[in-house]
Amino acid sequence: MNERQQMINLLTGVQSSKKSYYTELKKMVAELKKKNMQLEIINDITKSFNIDMSMDDMLKNTFDKLREIFPIKRISLSLYENDKLTLTNVYPLHSLYFPIGFTLPKERSIYWKVIQSLQKLFYQVQEKEESYVENAVYRELGMKSVLLVPLISKGQVIGVLSIGSSEIVRYDEADLSFFQQFGDQLAVCIENARLYREVLVSKKEWEETFRAVSEMILVVDLEGRILRYNDAAKEFFQIGGSPHTRNICELLAIEQNENPIMENVATQKPVYRRFHIQQRICDFHSYPVFNENQSIYAVIIYINDITEKLQIEAQLVQSGKLAAIGEMAAGIAHELNNPLTAILGNAQLLLRSFPKEERSSTLLSDIYSCGKRCKAIIQNLLTFARQDEYRFADCSINDAVEQVLGLIRDQIQKQNIVIQVNLDHSVEWVEGNLQQIGQIVLNLLINAKDALEEREGAEKVIAIETKTIVEHGSKWVTLSVKDNGIGIDKQHLQEIFNPFFTTKRPGKGTGLGLSVSLGIAQAHGGTIEAISERGKGSEFILKLPAKR
Repeated sequence: MNERQQMINLLTGVQSSKKSYYTELKKMVAELKKKNMQLEIINDITKSFNIDMSMDDMLKNTFDKLREIFPIKRISLSLYENDKLTLTNVYPLHSLYFPIGFTLPKERSIYWKVIQSLQKLFYQVQEKEESYVENAVYRELGMKSVLLVPLISKGQVIGVLSIGSSEIVRYDEADLSFFQQFGDQLAVCIENARLYREVLVSKKEWEETFRAVSEMILVVDLEGRILRYNDAAKEFFQIGGSPHTRNICELLAIEQNENPIMENVATQKPVYRRFHIQQRICDFHSYPVFNENQSIYAVIIYINDITEKLQIEAQLVQSGKLAAIGEMAAGIAHELNNPLTAILGNAQLLLRSFPKEERSSTLLSDIYSCGKRCKAIIQNLLTFARQDEYRFADCSINDAVEQVLGLIRDQIQKQNIVIQVNLDHSVEWVEGNLQQIGQIVLNLLINAKDALEEREGAEKVIAIETKTIVEHGSKWVTLSVKDNGIGIDKQHLQEIFNPFFTTKRPGKGTGLGLSVSLGIAQAHGGTIEAISERGKGSEFILKLPAKR
C-alpha cells in the first residue's frame, strides 16, 4: 500500500478521529510545504544561477530557503581541481574559520573521505574524540552535526557541499535524496559556469588579439557588407557608426566588378590584390570562411600598408645603383685623370712658349679650358656617387644645384632645352647632407628633362629657383624645378610619390626617383610638393627647414 493510500486511510478510516484528522492534515500540509520548498530550491538554482550571479549570492539564496525547512546554521562549498580541494565559499561570512582559498589537507579529512568515496556523509561532531581534523573546527564554530554531499558532474567529482547545524538533525531518506539531487544540480551548474567562463575568456582573448593586431582586419559577408573590424582598420579608414552600413567596395573606392569577394566565392580560395588606398600602397588578402557544410558564409580581409616598406626597398635599389656608379666612376676617374694631367700640364707649358696674340695660343687655351672642365666633371661625379657615411652638416642648397648642373647641364642643353637658373645667394643654410640633397636635385631635373622630351613645338624651358620663405612662423629653404612639359594627369598626381609608380613609357623610368627623393626630404625634416596640369607643365618644390 502506497503512502498516499495510507494517508487516506488515516484520514477517513475507522481509526481516524477529529483530533487525529487535524493532526495528520497539519502534518501533511507541512510535508507539502517542505516538498514545495525543495522543488523551489532546485528550480531556483537551475534558473537563477548563471555567469552573472556570484557563488556567494547563490549560497545566500539557497541558505535562506533551506533554513525554512531545516535547522541549518552554515553552508560551505569546496571545489576539487588538480588533485586539490579548496575552500571557495562560506555563508554566513561570520562562520568562516579557514580563509577563502585554503587548501584542505588530505590526512584524516572528512571532506577527502567524501571525495574518495563519492558518497554523502552525515557526521555528528564529537566533543572529545578527534577522528577527523575538521572536528575541532566544527566544535569551534558551534556545529553539532554536518551533512557533506559530493558534487558530481558527468561521473567526475568536482567538489563538496557542507551543510552544518547547531543541533543534531535527523535527515530521513527523502531529505537525503533531496540533498543529493540538490548537489547534482549544483554540480551541473558549477561545471556549466566554469565552461562558460572558459569560453568567455577565450572569446575575450581572441577579441583582444583581433583588436591589437597592427594590420587591418575586417570581416565581411558575401555581399561585401562589413560585419566586424579591428582598431587598426577603424583608425585607417575612420570608420564610424554601425559597420553594417558600410561596404568593402565603398571603403576601397573600387567598382563592384573589381570586388575580390566575388573571386573568393567563385574559386573558394584566398585572393591577393595590391590596392592604392588613400594615397597608400596596401597588400590586400581575403580568405573565405566556411561553415560546417563547407559553404562560404563570410570572408576575412587582411590589409597591410606597405608604403614605407616599398620606399625602403626603393632606396635600397637606388643605393645599389649609386654604389655601382661609384665603383665605375672611381675606375673611370683613375683612367682619365692620368691623361688629363698630361694634357693640362703640356698645355700650360706650351702656352708659355707662344704669345697671347698668336692663333696657337688661343687653341692651346681652349685645350686647357676643356681639360679643366673634364676634370671638374669627373670630380663632381666622384663627389656625387661616393659611398661615404651620410653625415649631416651645414650646407647650401645652391651648392647642391651647382654641383648637379655641372654633371648634366650639357646633356640637357643638347636637347634644345633652356635652363633658367635663379639662385638666391642670400638663401639660408640647411642642416643636411649635400650628396643626398644633390640626389633630389638630380632626380627632379631628369624628370623635367623627360617631360620636355615628349613635348612637341614651343620653347622647352626648365626654371630652377631657390629662396627662403616663412610659413607659420618657421623659415624654409625652397628649391623650385619648373618645366613647361606634358604635365601629369590629375588622377596620377597623388600617386607619383609611390614607389615603382611611373607615368613614363616602358623602359624609360623605374618609378623610384620621386619616392626616393621624398624619403630623403622627409629624413631632412622637409617635404616635396607637386603642382601640375596636363599639357601645361609641372613644378616640384623641395622644402627644407632653414638652419636655426
